[in-house]
Amino acid sequence: MSMNQKAYFFCGIGGSGMMPLAVLLKKRGVDVCGSDRSYDQGKTADKFKALQDIGIILYPQNAVGITNKVGRLVVSSAIEPTIPDVKAAIEQDIEIIKRGTLLAELFNVSKTKIAIAGTSGKSTVTGMIGTILVECGLDPTIVNGGEIRNLRQNKDDKFSNIRSGQSDVFIAEMDESDGSIAHYNPNIAVINNIALDHMSMEELERLFGDYIARTQDYIVANMDQPRVNALCNARAKVAIIGYSLRDNKADLYAYNLSPHIRGMNFDLMYRGASSPVSLNILGKHNVENALAALGASLASGLRLEDSIAALSKFNGIHRRMELIGTSKNGVTIYDDFGHNPDKISASLQSLKAFDGRLIVMFQPHGFGPLRLMRRELVDAFSNHMDVDDVLIMPEVYYAGGTVDRSVTAHHLIQDLQKDGVQAHWFETRDQIPAFLKDVARAGDRIVIMGARDDTLHLFAHDIISML
Repeated sequence: MSMNQKAYFFCGIGGSGMMPLAVLLKKRGVDVCGSDRSYDQGKTADKFKALQDIGIILYPQNAVGITNKVGRLVVSSAIEPTIPDVKAAIEQDIEIIKRGTLLAELFNVSKTKIAIAGTSGKSTVTGMIGTILVECGLDPTIVNGGEIRNLRQNKDDKFSNIRSGQSDVFIAEMDESDGSIAHYNPNIAVINNIALDHMSMEELERLFGDYIARTQDYIVANMDQPRVNALCNARAKVAIIGYSLRDNKADLYAYNLSPHIRGMNFDLMYRGASSPVSLNILGKHNVENALAALGASLASGLRLEDSIAALSKFNGIHRRMELIGTSKNGVTIYDDFGHNPDKISASLQSLKAFDGRLIVMFQPHGFGPLRLMRRELVDAFSNHMDVDDVLIMPEVYYAGGTVDRSVTAHHLIQDLQKDGVQAHWFETRDQIPAFLKDVARAGDRIVIMGARDDTLHLFAHDIISML
Protein backbone atom coordinates (compact mmCIF):
# COMPACT_ATOMS: atom_id res chain seq x y z
CA MET A 1 0.00 0.00 0.00
CA SER A 2 1.31 3.43 -0.92
CA MET A 3 0.62 5.79 1.95
CA ASN A 4 -0.60 9.31 1.42
CA GLN A 5 2.34 11.71 1.99
CA LYS A 6 0.12 14.02 4.05
CA ALA A 7 -0.95 13.33 7.62
CA TYR A 8 -3.64 10.91 8.73
CA PHE A 9 -5.92 12.66 11.22
CA PHE A 10 -7.86 10.34 13.54
CA CYS A 11 -11.09 11.86 14.89
CA GLY A 12 -11.74 9.94 18.12
CA ILE A 13 -8.17 8.63 18.27
CA GLY A 14 -8.59 7.23 21.77
CA GLY A 15 -11.21 4.66 20.74
CA SER A 16 -10.45 0.94 21.13
CA GLY A 17 -10.47 0.43 17.36
CA MET A 18 -8.93 3.76 16.38
CA MET A 19 -5.90 3.93 18.65
CA PRO A 20 -4.18 0.69 17.56
CA LEU A 21 -4.55 1.61 13.88
CA ALA A 22 -3.16 5.09 14.49
CA VAL A 23 -0.19 3.58 16.34
CA LEU A 24 0.39 1.02 13.58
CA LEU A 25 0.58 3.76 10.95
CA LYS A 26 2.94 5.77 13.15
CA LYS A 27 5.20 2.73 13.58
CA ARG A 28 5.25 2.38 9.80
CA GLY A 29 6.56 5.90 9.38
CA VAL A 30 3.30 7.71 8.58
CA ASP A 31 2.58 11.20 9.94
CA VAL A 32 -0.33 10.78 12.38
CA CYS A 33 -2.34 13.28 14.41
CA GLY A 34 -5.79 13.32 15.95
CA SER A 35 -8.41 14.55 18.38
CA ASP A 36 -10.73 13.04 20.98
CA ARG A 37 -13.49 14.41 23.17
CA SER A 38 -12.08 12.48 26.15
CA TYR A 39 -8.75 14.27 25.61
CA ASP A 40 -10.58 17.59 25.72
CA GLN A 41 -12.35 16.55 28.92
CA GLY A 42 -9.13 15.43 30.62
CA LYS A 43 -10.18 11.78 30.86
CA THR A 44 -7.66 8.86 30.73
CA ALA A 45 -4.80 11.35 30.41
CA ASP A 46 -2.14 8.61 30.57
CA LYS A 47 -3.43 7.06 27.35
CA PHE A 48 -3.22 10.33 25.44
CA LYS A 49 0.21 11.08 26.88
CA ALA A 50 1.37 7.70 25.55
CA LEU A 51 0.19 8.72 22.07
CA GLN A 52 2.03 12.03 22.34
CA ASP A 53 5.18 10.28 23.59
CA ILE A 54 5.49 8.33 20.32
CA GLY A 55 5.12 11.52 18.27
CA ILE A 56 1.38 11.65 17.55
CA ILE A 57 0.16 15.26 17.74
CA LEU A 58 -3.19 15.78 19.49
CA TYR A 59 -5.54 18.71 18.91
CA PRO A 60 -8.77 19.88 20.53
CA GLN A 61 -11.79 18.45 18.73
CA ASN A 62 -12.76 21.86 17.35
CA ALA A 63 -11.38 21.68 13.77
CA VAL A 64 -8.14 23.51 14.61
CA GLY A 65 -6.11 20.48 13.52
CA ILE A 66 -7.83 20.12 10.13
CA THR A 67 -5.46 21.96 7.81
CA ASN A 68 -3.99 21.49 4.35
CA LYS A 69 -1.37 19.21 5.93
CA VAL A 70 -4.08 16.56 6.46
CA GLY A 71 -4.54 14.10 3.60
CA ARG A 72 -7.13 11.79 5.16
CA LEU A 73 -9.55 12.11 8.06
CA VAL A 74 -10.12 8.74 9.71
CA VAL A 75 -13.43 8.28 11.53
CA SER A 76 -15.26 5.47 13.28
CA SER A 77 -18.93 4.61 12.94
CA ALA A 78 -19.59 6.36 16.28
CA ILE A 79 -18.42 9.77 15.00
CA GLU A 80 -21.28 12.16 14.18
CA PRO A 81 -21.07 14.36 11.03
CA THR A 82 -21.77 17.43 13.22
CA ILE A 83 -18.35 17.18 14.89
CA PRO A 84 -16.25 20.23 13.89
CA ASP A 85 -13.36 18.11 12.58
CA VAL A 86 -15.66 16.29 10.18
CA LYS A 87 -17.39 19.47 9.03
CA ALA A 88 -14.02 21.12 8.40
CA ALA A 89 -12.78 18.14 6.38
CA ILE A 90 -15.89 18.28 4.20
CA GLU A 91 -15.47 22.03 3.67
CA GLN A 92 -11.79 21.58 2.71
CA ASP A 93 -12.50 18.58 0.46
CA ILE A 94 -10.28 16.29 2.57
CA GLU A 95 -10.90 12.59 2.04
CA ILE A 96 -12.85 10.97 4.89
CA ILE A 97 -12.28 7.24 5.41
CA LYS A 98 -13.79 4.85 7.94
CA ARG A 99 -11.42 3.13 10.35
CA GLY A 100 -12.46 -0.31 9.12
CA THR A 101 -11.87 0.57 5.49
CA LEU A 102 -8.37 1.84 6.23
CA LEU A 103 -7.48 -1.26 8.23
CA ALA A 104 -8.76 -3.41 5.36
CA GLU A 105 -6.42 -1.59 2.95
CA LEU A 106 -3.45 -2.58 5.11
CA PHE A 107 -4.73 -6.10 5.75
CA ASN A 108 -5.64 -7.07 2.19
CA VAL A 109 -2.15 -6.53 0.73
CA SER A 110 -0.53 -9.04 3.12
CA LYS A 111 0.30 -12.57 2.02
CA THR A 112 -1.10 -14.45 5.02
CA LYS A 113 -4.27 -12.70 6.19
CA ILE A 114 -5.93 -14.14 9.31
CA ALA A 115 -9.29 -12.56 10.14
CA ILE A 116 -11.24 -13.24 13.33
CA ALA A 117 -15.00 -12.64 13.30
CA GLY A 118 -18.04 -13.41 15.42
CA THR A 119 -20.34 -11.66 17.84
CA SER A 120 -18.28 -12.69 20.88
CA GLY A 121 -14.74 -13.82 21.60
CA LYS A 122 -12.99 -12.01 18.73
CA SER A 123 -10.47 -10.11 20.81
CA THR A 124 -9.54 -13.16 22.86
CA VAL A 125 -9.12 -15.39 19.80
CA THR A 126 -7.07 -12.68 18.06
CA GLY A 127 -4.86 -12.44 21.14
CA MET A 128 -4.49 -16.21 21.32
CA ILE A 129 -3.54 -16.54 17.65
CA GLY A 130 -1.15 -13.60 17.91
CA THR A 131 0.52 -15.10 20.98
CA ILE A 132 0.89 -18.49 19.32
CA LEU A 133 2.41 -17.07 16.14
CA VAL A 134 4.79 -14.79 18.06
CA GLU A 135 5.90 -17.66 20.32
CA CYS A 136 6.44 -19.82 17.22
CA GLY A 137 8.64 -17.16 15.60
CA LEU A 138 6.41 -15.96 12.75
CA ASP A 139 6.70 -12.22 13.67
CA PRO A 140 3.13 -11.20 12.67
CA THR A 141 1.45 -7.81 12.58
CA ILE A 142 -1.49 -7.83 14.99
CA VAL A 143 -4.38 -5.36 15.29
CA ASN A 144 -6.83 -6.15 18.07
CA GLY A 145 -9.72 -4.40 19.81
CA GLY A 146 -8.45 -5.49 23.24
CA GLU A 147 -5.04 -5.14 24.88
CA ILE A 148 -3.12 -8.45 24.73
CA ARG A 149 -1.35 -8.95 28.05
CA ASN A 150 1.40 -11.03 26.43
CA LEU A 151 2.38 -8.06 24.26
CA ARG A 152 2.79 -5.64 27.16
CA GLN A 153 6.31 -4.25 27.40
CA ASN A 154 5.58 -3.04 30.95
CA LYS A 155 2.60 -2.48 33.25
CA ASP A 156 2.02 1.00 31.78
CA ASP A 157 2.10 -0.10 28.12
CA LYS A 158 -0.96 1.37 26.36
CA PHE A 159 -0.31 -0.22 22.97
CA SER A 160 -0.47 -3.94 23.66
CA ASN A 161 -3.36 -4.34 21.20
CA ILE A 162 -1.02 -3.56 18.33
CA ARG A 163 2.12 -5.24 17.01
CA SER A 164 3.98 -4.16 13.90
CA GLY A 165 5.70 -7.31 12.63
CA GLN A 166 8.30 -7.69 9.91
CA SER A 167 6.80 -10.76 8.25
CA ASP A 168 3.98 -10.84 5.68
CA VAL A 169 1.48 -12.22 8.23
CA PHE A 170 -1.37 -9.97 9.35
CA ILE A 171 -3.83 -10.93 12.11
CA ALA A 172 -6.84 -8.65 12.63
CA GLU A 173 -10.09 -8.61 14.56
CA MET A 174 -13.08 -7.95 12.34
CA ASP A 175 -15.95 -5.61 13.21
CA GLU A 176 -19.44 -6.49 12.05
CA SER A 177 -21.14 -3.78 14.12
CA ASP A 178 -20.20 -1.06 11.61
CA GLY A 179 -20.28 -3.32 8.54
CA SER A 180 -16.53 -2.94 7.92
CA ILE A 181 -16.10 -6.72 7.86
CA ALA A 182 -17.32 -6.47 4.25
CA HIS A 183 -13.99 -4.91 3.17
CA TYR A 184 -11.70 -7.78 4.20
CA ASN A 185 -10.48 -10.63 2.00
CA PRO A 186 -8.85 -13.17 4.34
CA ASN A 187 -7.19 -16.38 3.30
CA ILE A 188 -7.76 -17.78 6.82
CA ALA A 189 -11.08 -16.79 8.35
CA VAL A 190 -12.24 -17.61 11.88
CA ILE A 191 -15.92 -17.39 12.79
CA ASN A 192 -16.82 -17.98 16.44
CA ASN A 193 -20.56 -17.37 16.67
CA ILE A 194 -23.44 -15.25 15.43
CA ALA A 195 -25.79 -13.67 17.95
CA LEU A 196 -27.88 -10.52 18.29
CA ASP A 197 -25.77 -7.45 19.01
CA HIS A 198 -25.73 -4.13 17.10
CA MET A 199 -27.95 -5.05 14.14
CA SER A 200 -30.69 -7.44 13.06
CA MET A 201 -30.03 -11.15 12.61
CA GLU A 202 -30.81 -10.85 8.90
CA GLU A 203 -28.09 -8.21 8.47
CA LEU A 204 -25.60 -10.23 10.53
CA GLU A 205 -26.16 -13.41 8.53
CA ARG A 206 -25.65 -11.51 5.27
CA LEU A 207 -22.38 -9.95 6.47
CA PHE A 208 -21.00 -13.20 7.90
CA GLY A 209 -22.16 -15.21 4.90
CA ASP A 210 -20.35 -12.87 2.50
CA TYR A 211 -17.25 -13.02 4.74
CA ILE A 212 -17.27 -16.82 4.53
CA ALA A 213 -17.73 -16.75 0.76
CA ARG A 214 -14.74 -14.39 0.25
CA THR A 215 -12.30 -16.54 2.23
CA GLN A 216 -9.50 -17.88 0.04
CA ASP A 217 -7.90 -20.90 1.81
CA TYR A 218 -9.36 -22.04 5.15
CA ILE A 219 -12.38 -21.35 7.34
CA VAL A 220 -12.10 -22.14 11.05
CA ALA A 221 -15.64 -22.49 12.37
CA ASN A 222 -17.51 -23.27 15.57
CA MET A 223 -19.59 -26.32 14.67
CA ASP A 224 -21.61 -26.01 17.90
CA GLN A 225 -23.22 -22.84 16.52
CA PRO A 226 -26.22 -23.69 14.24
CA ARG A 227 -26.09 -20.39 12.35
CA VAL A 228 -22.35 -20.72 11.74
CA ASN A 229 -22.86 -24.30 10.55
CA ALA A 230 -25.65 -23.35 8.18
CA LEU A 231 -23.73 -20.42 6.67
CA CYS A 232 -20.58 -22.50 6.20
CA ASN A 233 -22.56 -25.23 4.44
CA ALA A 234 -24.27 -22.68 2.20
CA ARG A 235 -21.48 -20.22 1.42
CA ALA A 236 -18.03 -21.78 1.99
CA LYS A 237 -15.86 -22.38 -1.09
CA VAL A 238 -12.76 -23.62 0.74
CA ALA A 239 -11.76 -26.22 3.33
CA ILE A 240 -13.37 -25.94 6.77
CA ILE A 241 -11.58 -26.74 10.02
CA GLY A 242 -14.43 -27.36 12.45
CA TYR A 243 -14.16 -27.27 16.22
CA SER A 244 -16.59 -28.43 18.89
CA LEU A 245 -17.21 -29.14 22.55
CA ARG A 246 -20.09 -31.49 21.66
CA ASP A 247 -19.26 -33.47 18.51
CA ASN A 248 -16.29 -35.83 18.69
CA LYS A 249 -16.29 -35.99 14.87
CA ALA A 250 -15.19 -32.36 14.60
CA ASP A 251 -11.61 -31.72 13.44
CA LEU A 252 -10.81 -30.27 16.87
CA TYR A 253 -12.84 -31.70 19.76
CA ALA A 254 -12.45 -30.61 23.39
CA TYR A 255 -13.56 -32.87 26.25
CA ASN A 256 -12.87 -33.49 29.94
CA LEU A 257 -13.12 -29.77 30.68
CA SER A 258 -11.81 -29.03 34.18
CA PRO A 259 -11.97 -25.49 35.62
CA HIS A 260 -9.50 -24.33 38.23
CA ILE A 261 -9.29 -21.05 40.11
CA ARG A 262 -7.29 -19.24 37.40
CA GLY A 263 -8.04 -21.16 34.22
CA MET A 264 -9.20 -24.27 32.38
CA ASN A 265 -7.72 -27.66 31.54
CA PHE A 266 -9.11 -29.94 28.84
CA ASP A 267 -8.22 -32.76 26.50
CA LEU A 268 -8.04 -32.14 22.74
CA MET A 269 -8.78 -34.77 20.11
CA TYR A 270 -7.25 -34.14 16.67
CA ARG A 271 -6.90 -36.80 13.98
CA GLY A 272 -7.43 -39.61 16.46
CA ALA A 273 -4.77 -38.45 18.92
CA SER A 274 -5.44 -36.82 22.30
CA SER A 275 -3.40 -33.97 23.78
CA PRO A 276 -3.76 -32.16 27.14
CA VAL A 277 -4.28 -28.39 26.95
CA SER A 278 -3.93 -25.90 29.80
CA LEU A 279 -5.29 -22.33 29.74
CA ASN A 280 -4.56 -19.43 32.08
CA ILE A 281 -8.05 -17.95 31.62
CA LEU A 282 -11.45 -19.00 32.97
CA GLY A 283 -14.56 -20.25 31.24
CA LYS A 284 -15.95 -22.84 28.88
CA HIS A 285 -16.25 -20.12 26.26
CA ASN A 286 -12.48 -19.70 26.40
CA VAL A 287 -12.06 -23.39 25.59
CA GLU A 288 -14.04 -22.63 22.42
CA ASN A 289 -11.79 -19.63 21.80
CA ALA A 290 -8.72 -21.83 22.27
CA LEU A 291 -10.01 -24.33 19.69
CA ALA A 292 -10.53 -21.49 17.22
CA ALA A 293 -6.97 -20.26 17.78
CA LEU A 294 -5.50 -23.75 17.41
CA GLY A 295 -7.49 -24.23 14.20
CA ALA A 296 -6.11 -20.99 12.75
CA SER A 297 -2.59 -22.05 13.77
CA LEU A 298 -2.99 -25.36 11.94
CA ALA A 299 -4.23 -23.46 8.89
CA SER A 300 -1.06 -21.32 9.15
CA GLY A 301 1.10 -24.44 8.88
CA LEU A 302 2.18 -24.73 12.52
CA ARG A 303 2.51 -28.05 14.34
CA LEU A 304 -0.27 -28.69 16.87
CA GLU A 305 2.12 -29.52 19.72
CA ASP A 306 3.99 -26.24 19.20
CA SER A 307 0.74 -24.27 19.15
CA ILE A 308 -0.52 -25.93 22.35
CA ALA A 309 2.72 -25.12 24.14
CA ALA A 310 2.55 -21.50 22.96
CA LEU A 311 -1.13 -21.20 23.93
CA SER A 312 -0.34 -22.24 27.50
CA LYS A 313 1.60 -18.96 27.81
CA PHE A 314 -1.39 -16.77 26.84
CA ASN A 315 -2.34 -14.50 29.76
CA GLY A 316 -5.60 -13.08 28.49
CA ILE A 317 -7.03 -9.78 27.27
CA HIS A 318 -7.32 -6.59 29.29
CA ARG A 319 -10.88 -6.19 30.67
CA ARG A 320 -11.92 -9.74 29.74
CA MET A 321 -12.75 -11.15 33.18
CA GLU A 322 -9.62 -9.42 34.46
CA LEU A 323 -8.92 -10.02 38.13
CA ILE A 324 -8.28 -6.65 39.78
CA GLY A 325 -7.62 -8.11 43.21
CA THR A 326 -9.12 -8.87 46.61
CA SER A 327 -9.75 -6.14 49.16
CA LYS A 328 -8.66 -6.28 52.79
CA ASN A 329 -12.18 -7.29 53.83
CA GLY A 330 -12.21 -10.29 51.46
CA VAL A 331 -14.16 -8.94 48.48
CA THR A 332 -12.78 -9.89 45.04
CA ILE A 333 -13.16 -7.43 42.14
CA TYR A 334 -13.19 -8.30 38.43
CA ASP A 335 -13.29 -6.00 35.42
CA ASP A 336 -15.10 -7.32 32.35
CA PHE A 337 -15.96 -6.12 28.84
CA GLY A 338 -19.31 -7.97 28.80
CA HIS A 339 -21.90 -5.82 27.05
CA ASN A 340 -24.08 -8.05 24.83
CA PRO A 341 -26.18 -11.03 25.94
CA ASP A 342 -23.67 -13.67 24.81
CA LYS A 343 -20.68 -12.03 26.52
CA ILE A 344 -22.62 -11.39 29.72
CA SER A 345 -23.90 -14.97 29.84
CA ALA A 346 -20.41 -16.41 29.24
CA SER A 347 -18.86 -14.28 31.99
CA LEU A 348 -21.57 -15.09 34.53
CA GLN A 349 -21.37 -18.82 33.74
CA SER A 350 -17.60 -18.73 34.35
CA LEU A 351 -18.04 -16.99 37.69
CA LYS A 352 -20.81 -19.36 38.75
CA ALA A 353 -18.38 -22.29 38.56
CA PHE A 354 -17.09 -21.08 41.96
CA ASP A 355 -18.73 -20.18 45.27
CA GLY A 356 -19.52 -16.65 46.36
CA ARG A 357 -22.26 -14.10 45.88
CA LEU A 358 -22.07 -11.92 42.76
CA ILE A 359 -22.55 -8.17 42.80
CA VAL A 360 -22.58 -7.03 39.17
CA MET A 361 -22.43 -3.41 38.07
CA PHE A 362 -23.43 -3.30 34.40
CA GLN A 363 -23.12 -0.03 32.50
CA PRO A 364 -25.02 -0.14 29.16
CA HIS A 365 -23.09 1.62 26.38
CA GLY A 366 -25.71 2.94 23.99
CA PHE A 367 -29.44 3.58 23.72
CA GLY A 368 -29.67 1.87 20.31
CA PRO A 369 -28.19 -1.48 21.40
CA LEU A 370 -30.23 -1.31 24.61
CA ARG A 371 -33.45 -0.92 22.64
CA LEU A 372 -32.48 -3.70 20.22
CA MET A 373 -31.44 -6.21 22.89
CA ARG A 374 -33.71 -5.28 25.80
CA ARG A 375 -35.30 -8.71 26.31
CA GLU A 376 -32.12 -10.63 25.57
CA LEU A 377 -30.13 -8.57 28.10
CA VAL A 378 -32.79 -9.11 30.74
CA ASP A 379 -32.73 -12.86 30.06
CA ALA A 380 -28.92 -12.99 30.29
CA PHE A 381 -28.98 -11.62 33.83
CA SER A 382 -32.17 -13.40 34.92
CA ASN A 383 -30.92 -16.80 33.76
CA HIS A 384 -27.49 -16.60 35.36
CA MET A 385 -27.97 -14.70 38.63
CA ASP A 386 -29.14 -16.41 41.80
CA VAL A 387 -31.60 -15.03 44.32
CA ASP A 388 -28.79 -13.72 46.56
CA ASP A 389 -26.90 -12.02 43.74
CA VAL A 390 -27.20 -8.27 43.20
CA LEU A 391 -27.32 -6.29 39.93
CA ILE A 392 -26.55 -2.57 39.84
CA MET A 393 -27.05 -0.39 36.79
CA PRO A 394 -26.27 3.29 36.22
CA GLU A 395 -27.93 5.09 33.35
CA VAL A 396 -26.62 4.48 29.82
CA TYR A 397 -23.10 5.62 28.95
CA TYR A 398 -23.68 7.87 25.92
CA ALA A 399 -20.85 7.69 23.36
CA GLY A 400 -22.67 9.36 20.48
CA GLY A 401 -25.09 8.05 17.89
CA THR A 402 -28.84 7.64 18.22
CA VAL A 403 -30.81 10.15 20.28
CA ASP A 404 -33.81 7.79 20.63
CA ARG A 405 -33.97 7.29 24.39
CA SER A 406 -37.23 5.36 24.48
CA VAL A 407 -35.49 2.50 26.33
CA THR A 408 -33.18 3.33 29.21
CA ALA A 409 -31.31 1.44 31.93
CA HIS A 410 -34.19 2.21 34.26
CA HIS A 411 -36.50 0.19 32.00
CA LEU A 412 -34.14 -2.79 32.18
CA ILE A 413 -34.02 -2.62 35.96
CA GLN A 414 -37.82 -2.62 36.11
CA ASP A 415 -37.92 -5.68 33.81
CA LEU A 416 -35.35 -7.48 35.95
CA GLN A 417 -37.17 -6.69 39.19
CA LYS A 418 -40.28 -8.29 37.70
CA ASP A 419 -38.16 -11.39 36.99
CA GLY A 420 -37.16 -11.55 40.66
CA VAL A 421 -33.60 -10.21 40.31
CA GLN A 422 -32.24 -7.98 43.09
CA ALA A 423 -31.74 -5.09 40.69
CA HIS A 424 -30.99 -1.45 41.54
CA TRP A 425 -30.91 1.58 39.24
CA PHE A 426 -28.79 4.68 39.85
CA GLU A 427 -29.04 7.91 37.93
CA THR A 428 -25.27 8.32 37.92
CA ARG A 429 -22.31 5.99 38.49
CA ASP A 430 -20.98 8.31 41.20
CA GLN A 431 -23.74 7.06 43.52
CA ILE A 432 -22.64 3.42 43.28
CA PRO A 433 -19.45 3.21 45.41
CA ALA A 434 -21.33 4.12 48.60
CA PHE A 435 -23.90 1.42 47.85
CA LEU A 436 -21.17 -1.16 47.28
CA LYS A 437 -19.45 -0.22 50.52
CA ASP A 438 -22.70 -0.86 52.40
CA VAL A 439 -23.66 -4.20 50.81
CA ALA A 440 -20.37 -5.97 50.00
CA ARG A 441 -19.16 -8.57 52.49
CA ALA A 442 -16.35 -11.10 52.74
CA GLY A 443 -16.53 -13.75 50.02
CA ASP A 444 -18.47 -11.57 47.57
CA ARG A 445 -17.26 -11.01 44.03
CA ILE A 446 -17.89 -7.61 42.46
CA VAL A 447 -17.87 -7.48 38.66
CA ILE A 448 -17.58 -4.13 36.86
CA MET A 449 -19.08 -4.82 33.43
CA GLY A 450 -19.49 -2.73 30.28
CA ALA A 451 -17.88 -1.50 27.05
CA ARG A 452 -16.55 1.64 25.33
CA ASP A 453 -15.97 3.62 28.52
CA ASP A 454 -12.23 3.56 29.35
CA THR A 455 -12.91 4.80 32.87
CA LEU A 456 -14.62 1.53 33.89
CA HIS A 457 -11.22 -0.06 34.53
CA LEU A 458 -10.21 2.89 36.72
CA PHE A 459 -13.56 2.61 38.50
CA ALA A 460 -12.81 -1.05 39.31
CA HIS A 461 -9.50 -0.03 40.87
CA ASP A 462 -11.25 2.76 42.81
CA ILE A 463 -13.67 0.20 44.25
CA ILE A 464 -10.94 -2.08 45.55
CA SER A 465 -9.16 0.93 47.10
CA MET A 466 -12.37 2.02 48.79
CA LEU A 467 -13.08 -1.44 50.22
